[in-house]
Amino acid sequence: MGPASISSVPGVRKAASDLVRSLRRALLFLTLAVVSVSSLLFTNLVDSGQPTSYMVFYTAVCWLWVVTGVFAWWRRPSNGMGALMVWGGITLNLAAASSSAAIPVATVGAVFATAPLSVMVHLLHAFPSGRVRGRASRLTVIAGYLVCFVLQIPLYAFDPAAAGLPWFVADRPDLLEIGTVVQALSGTAVMVATTVILAVRLRRAQPFQRRVLIPLFGYGLLAVLWIPLSANLLGRFFGMPFDVVILTQLVVIAGIPVAFAAAVFRGGFARTGELQELSTWLGSGDDQRSELGGALSSVLGDPSLELAFRVAGQQRWVDAAGTTVELPAESRADRAWVGIELSGSTIAAIVYDADLIDDPELVRAAGRVVALGVDRERLTAALRVSEQSLRRSRERIVRTADQERRRIAQDLHDGLQVKLVLLALDAQQVANSLDIGSEPRDHATELRQRIDAAAAELRALVHAVMPSSLVERGLVAATEDLLDRLPIRSSLRLADIGPLPLAIQSTAYFVVAEAVANVIKHAGARRVSVDLTVRDGTLTVEIEDDGCGGAAIENGTGIRGLVDRADVLGGRLILVSTPGAGTLMTAVLPLDLPAGARPAFPTGDPGP
Repeated sequence: MGPASISSVPGVRKAASDLVRSLRRALLFLTLAVVSVSSLLFTNLVDSGQPTSYMVFYTAVCWLWVVTGVFAWWRRPSNGMGALMVWGGITLNLAAASSSAAIPVATVGAVFATAPLSVMVHLLHAFPSGRVRGRASRLTVIAGYLVCFVLQIPLYAFDPAAAGLPWFVADRPDLLEIGTVVQALSGTAVMVATTVILAVRLRRAQPFQRRVLIPLFGYGLLAVLWIPLSANLLGRFFGMPFDVVILTQLVVIAGIPVAFAAAVFRGGFARTGELQELSTWLGSGDDQRSELGGALSSVLGDPSLELAFRVAGQQRWVDAAGTTVELPAESRADRAWVGIELSGSTIAAIVYDADLIDDPELVRAAGRVVALGVDRERLTAALRVSEQSLRRSRERIVRTADQERRRIAQDLHDGLQVKLVLLALDAQQVANSLDIGSEPRDHATELRQRIDAAAAELRALVHAVMPSSLVERGLVAATEDLLDRLPIRSSLRLADIGPLPLAIQSTAYFVVAEAVANVIKHAGARRVSVDLTVRDGTLTVEIEDDGCGGAAIENGTGIRGLVDRADVLGGRLILVSTPGAGTLMTAVLPLDLPAGARPAFPTGDPGP
């Protein structure tokens, strides 16, 4: 079930905590405050000489950043991406203040003139968890802020255009030029480092993660490079007016929240539920609620989240289906796990995307909330492990029984049957002797006949235990041999019969043998047909007759035993027998068996 099913529990959405309601009110007021400041800046810039259309578009871009950030913050209160987007919108507003005629406003604008570029770099390194991970990323982000704030100082301290500002020091074009070059080179180094770090992260990411990361990383890198380079590229080489260059920069800046929204809708930013919401879900008693892993995935906003359960008394972990799983190593950067404890013992682990959820404490808090529910699912998983162990044990019993059948059949064939044949030859030699009278000769002939009868019974017994044709030539040949000996018309249809596991061949043959035996004994049929088909990793055996019908699984121990045998192998036996309309017995046997059940003899496909 999908992770969104938490919210479908009646009343759960009403369980939002006071903290989150307060946060959402704060976000609303923050949005109104930023919009109000933008409006004040807009009115303050009216006298700056900038075209009104430019100021309107610039203000709209700032609002777009803020609205997108508030949207992300609303969906995931514990993730820092929303706050970063809002911060980016604020820096865009403050950067525009440098064009104001008011000295205090222009002073702030001079300091924040290139700040939006540092925020864009920060966004690229922080997506999608909202926190910068790794020493290289942290140093690069810090360097980006230093370039945009510290190395920005010479640009307003020695620029004669900023002579009226408090930060102005002196009219020094030489220092201004040096500062400009140093800032440009440093900014280029930051972008090169960012490109390398993001490329490494993409290479290590899973395919579904790349689907989310590539649009934002690609566009973000393009935007951060385009903004400082476009003035020289478009103005100097293509002769575009300065207003057009500024317009292209604004379009590119506006595209960043659009790229972010695209990443959101491609699965990189799932809504985060609350721990209280999760608690309400656990206590709802709803029989239709989703499995616990999906609930945690919804709350933590990680679609790849998995639960692993610890097997009691062992250092082994299994999933909800009882299959053994490995926890990610500490050296992995993309996946991490935290333990879930109950009564001082670790009962399970939450495996999550470390790029998406940077704070393990949040995962631990969710684990504490769901500990009792996890323990219940752990017990269920333990039952599945026991069931699988029991099934494997029954499979071993079936294989061992088949091996004993083959051994007994071989011993009887090679031992007692050979001795009976030799005794029959000796008796025949005595009967053919000319040195004895007629009475001993008659006794010798009768003895040979009895020995022949005993040998025939022994051959029938050997065939019933394990037909030699099945051992030597496989399922198809053994089935053909069985049908050829029937006193009624029979047919065999084959489809895609290839190598089959040993236990499957034995079970399929005994199903056919039991079915045709019942046809001869009870059905009064005139014909019987057998179909052997392999499709989608499954062998299907169908035996159909035109007899009297009315058969039932409960009526005989033979069919009941075959039902159990098919169940051991993960298959099933179906009997459809309408009175007066014949009988159809179908065995469906999966071919995916453990290695010990692989074929030890051929399938016996008939040659051309």
